[in-house]
Amino acid sequence: MIRAGRPRRGRGFTLLESVIVIVITGIVFAIVAVFIRKPIDGYFDATRRAQLSDTADVALRRLVRDLRLALPNSVRVDPTGRVIEFLLTSGGGRYRADLTQAGGGNVLDFNAVDASFDVIGTMPVLLAGDQIVVFNLGEGFAGADAWQTGGNRTGFGSVSGSAITLNPARQFPFASPGKRFHVVRHAVSYECNLAQGVVRRWWNYGYNAAQVAPPSGGSNALLATQVSACSFAYDPSAAALAYRYGTVGVTLALTAGGETVRLFTQAHVANTP
Repeated sequence: MIRAGRPRRGRGFTLLESVIVIVITGIVFAIVAVFIRKPIDGYFDATRRAQLSDTADVALRRLVRDLRLALPNSVRVDPTGRVIEFLLTSGGGRYRADLTQAGGGNVLDFNAVDASFDVIGTMPVLLAGDQIVVFNLGEGFAGADAWQTGGNRTGFGSVSGSAITLNPARQFPFASPGKRFHVVRHAVSYECNLAQGVVRRWWNYGYNAAQVAPPSGGSNALLATQVSACSFAYDPSAAALAYRYGTVGVTLALTAGGETVRLFTQAHVANTP
């Protein structure tokens, strides 16, 4: 005869056992965290530094690219060293200085007001608003400073065949030894605003005889944020003038997450007018 026994109850975890499991799990996680924290922090630090370096590098590359197109002897830096400005060229060429053997050709006259001249070689691309500059020597040279109204800068009117028409007509004060002219598209400034922590590019705001920092009008675009330090330096030293070039030095520092990335670059500016 089989007796019906009392059913056995299933045995679960006691409170003490649950607490012990939680404590052991916490200890294991803490040990693991000690070993993986530094690699994870290192990954985020490296990523942050790479982003800061990329931002600074792009801003400096844009500035250097523009400086290579700067009108000779047009670069200037404000007294704070936080704004650099220059006239951006879009091209240039050689003007006719002498008549052909047959006595023809449209020569650029430096002895009287002239309204047009022939281009020797390839005609540069000219747009409305472009300016024609001949023999720019820069600040301190009366009649040969393109920042000043008149003198060696005048407007472009039209192109007909191989001739450029000036608007208004102009008597350029000095002939270029290389018979060269430049086409200036507009003024450009790079401003480092430490109060806002940004670097900004300004362009197409006109021609100011004295540098205005930052300029008013025109257009502007943000190039870099998180800027903690920035400076521009331009060296048109006597030795540099002898070789007809200048040197621009730029320092840019970006800071984020307690880390700072500092980049320095130099650019040579061709100053042969």
